[in-house]
Amino acid sequence: MEHRSLPPLIFLLISPLLIISLSGSAQAYKNYTVGDSLGWYDNTEKANVNYQKWADAKNFSLGDFLIFNTDTNHSVVQTYNFTTYNLCDYDDALDSDTKIWSAADPSNTATIAVTIAVPLLKEGTTYFFSSDYDGDQCNNGQRFKMYVSHGKGLPDSLKSPSEQAPAPNSPDYNNDDSAPDIVVPSNFNNPEDGDHKDDDNVKKASRSVSLYARKVDSIMVLLGLVCIFV
Repeated sequence: MEHRSLPPLIFLLISPLLIISLSGSAQAYKNYTVGDSLGWYDNTEKANVNYQKWADAKNFSLGDFLIFNTDTNHSVVQTYNFTTYNLCDYDDALDSDTKIWSAADPSNTATIAVTIAVPLLKEGTTYFFSSDYDGDQCNNGQRFKMYVSHGKGLPDSLKSPSEQAPAPNSPDYNNDDSAPDIVVPSNFNNPEDGDHKDDDNVKKASRSVSLYARKVDSIMVLLGLVCIFV
């Protein structure tokens, strides 16, 4: 039987379709434990972590969470202002660009372990540091900058009401039935580790499998047509 290979032109047309169809869906939202098992401490105490090196090795996206395992002797400060970050001091920072997720009390002798969950809500460069002891913890290495990509975008549960509301030219505008509820994610204070899947992830995975199956079916039909005409 004579064997005929696919004409080069047809192969060139099919290859991009195969690549696009078989490419996996975007990764699910992730939880990143800052400093991994060593937690969030300045390098004069429990940890000896290069937090900048830790952050540089990660790919952060909107909707991901940072998990800070630390204690009440350390703070978690997030800022989009480089000057605030560089000074290791938020006293003159604006509420619009700096948020104190956890404020420490160095005078408190009863140090308590705490876990702080911080959602990544804004695309672009952001900074984290601990400002206690007049910035000494920050200057001793308890700081890092990171870049947040768009990824899949924010899930609805993390969007502000204005982001969820319909546009003025939408037929649903001013329709009370379409007004979004303000939803606080159920795992905000105690998010599960990235290896565990919640119900939403199971549903998303099911939809991804279904979409993948449809893509494979389309590819098989396309290849069948090609075989007929070559």
